[in-house]
Amino acid sequence: MTGYDAHRVMRGYVDAYEKLYKRTPTGLRALDSDWVVVNGARMRIGELEHLTQQLLLEYHQLQQKRNVVARLIKWFKG
Repeated sequence: MTGYDAHRVMRGYVDAYEKLYKRTPTGLRALDSDWVVVNGARMRIGELEHLTQQLLLEYHQLQQKRNVVARLIKWFKG
């Protein structure tokens, strides 16, 4: 993986983390083009990409729950 790819993956992780937790992650830094440190844990950039996908999945599930609750509230008010 190139340095550009690592930067792109790290940016994607930051975006997903901010969406889900409404704050900026701490403890994220690149060691080289293949390794990063996330909250003290060393992982390959591919693992960070997988973690990012998991965060996005969790975010989308949370959004779906919020939509259901909003529709129920609207229905009860109607």
